[in-house]
Amino acid sequence: MKRLSILSLTLSPIVLLASCGSGYSTGSDTGDAASTPAPVEPTETAFEITERGTFNQPWASAFIPGTDMLVITEKPGTMKFLDTASGRLGTITGVPTVDYGGQGGLGEVAFLPSEADSDPSNRTIYLSWAEAGEGDTRGAVVGRGELVCEQADECSIEGMEVIWRQAPKVTGRGHYSHRIAFSPDEQYMFVASGDRQKQDPAQDRSNTLGTIVRLNLDGTAAAGNPYGDEIWSWGHRNILGLDFDSEGRLWEVEHGPAGGDELNLVTRGANYGWPARSYGDNYNGTPIPDHTADDGFTKPAIAWTPVIAPGNMIFYSGDLLEGWKGDAIISALKPKELVRISFDGENATEVGRYSMDNRIRSVIEGPDGALWVLEDGEGGRLLELRPG
Repeated sequence: MKRLSILSLTLSPIVLLASCGSGYSTGSDTGDAASTPAPVEPTETAFEITERGTFNQPWASAFIPGTDMLVITEKPGTMKFLDTASGRLGTITGVPTVDYGGQGGLGEVAFLPSEADSDPSNRTIYLSWAEAGEGDTRGAVVGRGELVCEQADECSIEGMEVIWRQAPKVTGRGHYSHRIAFSPDEQYMFVASGDRQKQDPAQDRSNTLGTIVRLNLDGTAAAGNPYGDEIWSWGHRNILGLDFDSEGRLWEVEHGPAGGDELNLVTRGANYGWPARSYGDNYNGTPIPDHTADDGFTKPAIAWTPVIAPGNMIFYSGDLLEGWKGDAIISALKPKELVRISFDGENATEVGRYSMDNRIRSVIEGPDGALWVLEDGEGGRLLELRPG
């Protein structure tokens, strides 16, 4: 274990504080979002970091509700679990076949918090992954099954069934998104559906590319969606973070093109403008019009240029990290950081950045308020972060 102060300006092997950015807007349909946030003063926080294992291209993790068991997905199509109390590591069998390559493979893992008091050896598990289609096509899917843990070093997934498919399946291996968030009352499941690098379909509601869908827990379209189908919001690019705040509002963070990563308040029927509007430009250098007050699109709460390349996002609900309750924490791939956001109603302000050794794919909150961080790539480490 290492105690690492992020006030230190000397290079640390794990964590030091980088310069921070701050910017905000209302997130409504009028006005401009703040882009290229300006620096703010460092926050006085220290972490103790413990390495808890390495994994093969880890992508997501989740604690089995009511337990100390952490489940980790690996993009090539494997899963592990860690008993964080004892350090016992095990494998999970029965994982569905995934289409691995590029940004595709095994993705999100999610559990229902309401099952915290049920039998810990048998829990409902939701997974997302990239599925092959006909010819050279593929798309994201969400499946539901039962996680059965009856052996010390092995769990199995039983009865895994695909309950939702991104449509249509297309060529390429990028921008699946496939993050999952349950509404606070657990009546609905929201799934992020990326534009699959096809751009224009995000402005066409006849498909689900570039959208957030609102589903019943069995994967069917929920009643009350704005257009009578499964779409809740549209005009998105590549959503990698999706979570509810303490007020029950849904927020997402998505990759922009060359510049213009976005934090958005997700509202019913809203169109966020991609690819007609962006605070970034196309990779080939051709410009994309910025948002304007009268363009009819919902504006981001924060737009980042240079980008942060988000891996995921959570809202922190614990008390272990003093002063962080209610803040959002975003894992960043480029630069290699954790980014912290505070909120005043619907206004968002970046208040801290915490540098890491490697690209950060995921951050989640543990049962006692500690942060559990996954590094990106082969040999990505699982790190436990606690206040110093």
